[in-house]
Amino acid sequence: MLIYNTTYHVGLDDARNFVIWLNECYIPEAEKGGELTNPRILRILSHQEPDSECFSLQFEVTDSSALHRWHTRSGASLNEEMMKIFKDKVIGFPTLMEVIK
Repeated sequence: MLIYNTTYHVGLDDARNFVIWLNECYIPEAEKGGELTNPRILRILSHQEPDSECFSLQFEVTDSSALHRWHTRSGASLNEEMMKIFKDKVIGFPTLMEVIK
């Protein structure tokens, strides 16, 4: 089992709308193909700055080939949509992690 995590740095003025967009648009679209499951959004508390918030969006995925399939089919277009909506107000970086226990 793998965890596909994306950490987002979001301007404070856009944080609420970003989380709403993740819940209402991004997550439902990301789950459609069946490769990504069990989504969760977490607020990162260890790197707080006065003008921004950080979030972690995590999904479970069976293996890296399933993740690649998802990224090719819908992940890239979802990221493009996010960039159209939020422009430079959201910065994200992905991490693929393996569950050990």
